[in-house]
Amino acid sequence: MRIDRNGTWYYQGSPINRKELVCLFASVMRREADGTYWLETPVERGRIEVEDAPFVAVELCWRHCDCGDGCAPKQCLTFRTNLDEIVTANAEHPIRVHLCPVTREPRPYITIRPGLEAKINRAVFYELVALGQTEMVDGREMLGVWSEGVFFPIDEVQALETAAE
Repeated sequence: MRIDRNGTWYYQGSPINRKELVCLFASVMRREADGTYWLETPVERGRIEVEDAPFVAVELCWRHCDCGDGCAPKQCLTFRTNLDEIVTANAEHPIRVHLCPVTREPRPYITIRPGLEAKINRAVFYELVALGQTEMVDGREMLGVWSEGVFFPIDEVQALETAAE
């Protein structure tokens, strides 16, 4: 079995078109410490190849909330995946942005379950950037987003300004 970078699941080279079946497989997916992915039931265990991330975040819902410590903006960012899993960004479900060291092209992710992430699709990432605020993190001015009182950096403001020129 294989999951391509767009979140499409394949069995023996053919896409699995039944969403219910994919959701069933996803419910028994695990990731080992060495980075390998496995489908694991009480009686069987099979390795699965994942090109990028096993899920794709396809929708973002923004709302005001009563979370935070009084200093942070009181907002929650909730994501829906291609398999209709719902997760709110917080300390247990962090957003991380991998920046290509050469091009600085962002590859954003959110943790769905321990060891399992969803790649945030481009449209949803643009929504995140639109909600971005600047904060000082370790002496660097960072653009990022707040959710449930946690700040998630996207990129350095200076690097973004340089790229925009």
